[in-house]
Amino acid sequence: MKISDQVCEKIEEQIATGELPPGCALDEATLAEQHGVSRTPVREALIQLAAEGLIEIRPRRGAVVTSIGPGRLLEMFEVMAELEAMCARLAARRMSDAERSALQAAHQACEAARDAQDSDEYFYCNERFHAAIYAGSHNVFLGEQAQQLQRRLRPYRRLQLRVRNRISTSFVEHDTVVRAILAGDAAAAATALHDHVVVQGERFGDLLASLAELAMPAQT
Repeated sequence: MKISDQVCEKIEEQIATGELPPGCALDEATLAEQHGVSRTPVREALIQLAAEGLIEIRPRRGAVVTSIGPGRLLEMFEVMAELEAMCARLAARRMSDAERSALQAAHQACEAARDAQDSDEYFYCNERFHAAIYAGSHNVFLGEQAQQLQRRLRPYRRLQLRVRNRISTSFVEHDTVVRAILAGDAAAAATALHDHVVVQGERFGDLLASLAELAMPAQT
């Protein structure tokens, strides 16, 4: 893996965890020192992150972590829900026995993280859970599109897990998805995963409240 790719992954992780919150300015020299590299791979990494929509590079102002407005964020989650519903529908019909076992293993890992009340571990287990469904759809293009949007929404999907009882609720929703996929019920799997991903009503309000709280340090 190229140095710039490694730096890109590390910065993306900092964005996902909220260490670099929306609106945060990204200084090349600071990042280079932080990651122990020259400014060239940092510059290349920032260009890659900008192409993915995670940051914005503004003329004469440098790079900043992308800040998505409420309306745009809701639209993105709506599209994400539809993409994942399609993945679940196809996975229920196409998953091999080995892929079903991988999905169950990812689900069990989520359960362990839930029992430990470890939101960070649950976040990563949750990503593996959804990735197993993308792979099980056996539609490479669809999986790529879902993965691309999922990367843009990583910080916000992680924020959802900070909401009280969200981890437990998420696991229950996962269980409904798994049962539908293992039963080969494509329609039920699609509905369950759509409802799991989409944010509406109170859930969207909670997400915005968490986002506002996260952004506060960047404004002081």
